[in-house]
Parts: sequence; structure tokens; C-alpha cells
Amino acid sequence: MYIVVVHSHIQTEHVERFRELTIRNAEASRREEGCVRFDVLQQVDDPTRFTFVEIFKSKEAGAKHLETGHFKKWLEEAVPLMVEPRARVIYRGVSLT
Repeated sequence: MYIVVVHSHIQTEHVERFRELTIRNAEASRREEGCVRFDVLQQVDDPTRFTFVEIFKSKEAGAKHLETGHFKKWLEEAVPLMVEPRARVIYRGVSLT
């Protein structure tokens, strides 16, 4: 498994728009052949912060995700809403359900 965790910090006035864009992207991502799981979390004590947990069958499937039209559209529309660049960390599964 290839696991990507992404942290995003969004401008307060754009949180709802970011949520809309992100839900649309997540739904399309879940339909990708190599996507095992694609979760989007919003921090309770600071709703301007989001975490994505993306699990793909392989590194190649994760790379293919970055080339999809829906992801490129999300980048184009969502990045300007961010306070700072996304933080992206790659993980290896040790014990997954």
C-alpha cells in the first residue's frame, strides 16, 4: 500500500468553498482503479485545517492520481484558498484494517 497524508490550512473566508471542491475531488478519487481509500478530515478545534488520508494500491496508482483531470482541477481551484502550501507525507502501512 502507498499512503499519503496531506495537511492543508485554508483561509477562513474560503472554508466552505474548499470543502465543496474537496468533496467533489474525493468522490472522483474514490472511483479511481488504484484508490483503496480517500478520507478528508476537518479539524474540530480549528475548522480551517484539513487532513487527507489517501491510500493507493501502489506508488504508481498514487502517481496516476496526480495526473487525473479532477485532481488538476482541484489544485487549480483549491490552492489559491490556502494560507500556506500543503504539507504532504508518504507512509508505509504497518497494521491496517
